[in-house]
Amino acid sequence: MSVLMPEVKQVYQNHHLDSTRWEDYIPRSDDVIIATSIRSGTTWLQTIVMHLIFQDLKPRSIGDFSPWIEFRPPPRGAKVKLIEAQEHRRFIKTHLPLDGLPYFPQVKYIVVGRDVRDVCMSLWNHYSNYTTTMYQLLNETPGRVGPPLPPCPETINEFWRDLMTRGWFDWENEGYPFWSIVRYIQTWWDFRYLDNILFVHFNDLLQDLEEEIQRIANYLNIKVAKGLLPQIANAVTFKAVKQNAEHYEPGLEEKFEGGSQTFIYKGTNGRWRDVLTDDDLILHKATLARELSPDCARWLESGRLDDA
Repeated sequence: MSVLMPEVKQVYQNHHLDSTRWEDYIPRSDDVIIATSIRSGTTWLQTIVMHLIFQDLKPRSIGDFSPWIEFRPPPRGAKVKLIEAQEHRRFIKTHLPLDGLPYFPQVKYIVVGRDVRDVCMSLWNHYSNYTTTMYQLLNETPGRVGPPLPPCPETINEFWRDLMTRGWFDWENEGYPFWSIVRYIQTWWDFRYLDNILFVHFNDLLQDLEEEIQRIANYLNIKVAKGLLPQIANAVTFKAVKQNAEHYEPGLEEKFEGGSQTFIYKGTNGRWRDVLTDDDLILHKATLARELSPDCARWLESGRLDDA
């Protein structure tokens, strides 16, 4: 019986994304690709994997060591050239749904999920703090496909309604003005039976960080040096990462009001409870029911399942 394999069905090109840049990527057999919709713990996972690969606690620039290939503003080829020069085990970031990302059976994928209500809170902080320079970078860099990124709405509730009811791409029904944050996870969940796709949930990292780091290390076939696991867990707590934000995410002052301290913001869940209205929560429930299978919806909202 043949096993259904992922394939590229969509091209994602907008103010942020150009999925065609992955056409230039040549995989290595031990590559790690960290995949999240957006604001779901991407930097957290990159930091964990970085410390596991290098077997130390040294903070390094995530952008230099774990580049985002499909991010549009840098010239095409710049990120691929960067990873081709890397001699260590490579760990690469993507925000692409699996229907827009080339699949390679020799590569290890780590998919990070987070309750979309918490994603909204983090994404609102992210988007509402874009500087004029950031808008210019996204909208005025040559090669943009489609309309420019619009200004951030005045209220988080307006932003939430757009996020839940409008898609940027024709085949999406939510995620505006970025890309899907709900359907995104289903494109990966549909292939969770593949042994080179690992699902990690933001809640599980919060609840038992050391256990989750060990699970990630086992999946990546990394034997952690004796005594190093609890040290890595301590080094990647939100408090520790925020204290070292200038090392992990340097040079963000021109893009975000508050720089790296804004980019790495709170790292907590549940702040939506004091913000989203009953009508907002009805939209949330309807969107999950429309876009996700029941098991995927349960995992995305709460965390670990036996088969995830």
